[in-house]
Amino acid sequence: MKYQSQKVALAYFAVALGLFAIQVLGGLLAGWVYVSPNFLSELLPFNIIRMLHTNSLIVWLLLGFFGAAYFLIPEESEREIHSTKLAYLQLLILVVGTLGAVVTYVFDLFEGNFLLGKEGREFIEQPKWVKVGIVVAALIFLYNVSMTVLKGKKTAITNILLLGLWGLALLFLFSFYNPSNLSLDKQYWWYIVHLWVEGVWELIMASILAYLMLKLTGVDREVVEKWLYVIVAAALFSGILGTGHHYYWIGTPGYWQWIGSIFSSLEVIPFFAMMAFAFVMVWKGRRDHPNKAALLWSLGCATLAFFGAGVWGFLHTLHGVNFYTHGTQITAAHGHLAFFGAYVSLNLAIISYAMPLLRGRDPYNQVLNMASFWLMSGGMAFMTFVLTFAGTIQTHLQRVNGDYFMDVQDQLALFYWMRFGSGVAVVIGALLFIYAVAVPRREVISAGGAASAPAE
Repeated sequence: MKYQSQKVALAYFAVALGLFAIQVLGGLLAGWVYVSPNFLSELLPFNIIRMLHTNSLIVWLLLGFFGAAYFLIPEESEREIHSTKLAYLQLLILVVGTLGAVVTYVFDLFEGNFLLGKEGREFIEQPKWVKVGIVVAALIFLYNVSMTVLKGKKTAITNILLLGLWGLALLFLFSFYNPSNLSLDKQYWWYIVHLWVEGVWELIMASILAYLMLKLTGVDREVVEKWLYVIVAAALFSGILGTGHHYYWIGTPGYWQWIGSIFSSLEVIPFFAMMAFAFVMVWKGRRDHPNKAALLWSLGCATLAFFGAGVWGFLHTLHGVNFYTHGTQITAAHGHLAFFGAYVSLNLAIISYAMPLLRGRDPYNQVLNMASFWLMSGGMAFMTFVLTFAGTIQTHLQRVNGDYFMDVQDQLALFYWMRFGSGVAVVIGALLFIYAVAVPRREVISAGGAASAPAE
């Protein structure tokens, strides 16, 4: 670690990993409700469990992005973070807001209150006061990192990262607009949800992955930057109009079926380019970096993102197919593998790289970390296949044959049991990962009587 202010990232990563544990445990609980529908139905209804699962996912990923920015920007800009006090204040605001949203939902507080009550819109359920807090935290963050970059060295990695982070914050402002017309509501709602995960988040992903490739492989910066610009151009070209695949059946004009189908098909390209980029960098790399776990997560991120977001997204993105499949378990299969591959794995990659440096600990338990990768990735891959088969059957029985929804759900019970089993593997893998990076391994003392120093 070269700069003292990078230690700010440690606090962000610690809170992020805590929420990661809550997220996967909430997912496991939701999976159990699928096989035992009345479990906790009065104490903790399924809609609340699902809200906790999805919201903790979003918040911990954002905290991971913020932590990654506070870790890599000082190195790229060759200067300390503008203000560590502001960084800690930002984290405090986000933690208080998260707790406020959870308490409001779990205990059903302030129902109907404009400022304090929950909103009920998926992913942006937060009460207005929490959303205001999120905007304040985002402004603090953007000021902090922008001033750091402006006063220091500019690189392609920091430029793309800032573009993605500014886009993330600005697009969130649409969460304050809640029109009474449902079609209009959904149109603007996708401005946040789609343009985050298939737009500006891809820029953040590409820049963090480029930073990791630079550090782990030793490839020249010029080569990394050329790849980065190509990936970003492809992501923005396909992702912005690719929003149209959400507009097929919500009351928007029919031309969105063609726009959505064409540009959504092209969204495979940036994810394939990211996978090719990661493997080519490792192949060309001259450095045998000691942190094999971080490299494994980086390659896993690029590969699983291509299959989850690219291939599984393409499976049901054409409007003729989506007419039958939207809202089925095929959507869940795509969503789980896409989020895990593109963003969960990315955060775990940067945490695997940064945590040993931030804590001055090397060696750390890489074997356990890599075991967690295979457990989580294997569990998520199996879950994706299970949900894909479940969704295919559901599509035929429900959308083609016209069977009743609950009758179809009964016939999918076996798949839901298998999904729960894969969820157990993911939870075990997640807990192993947290243990591997958080708990010190006893260092092996060399013959000279000194422990090895952390490797940059």
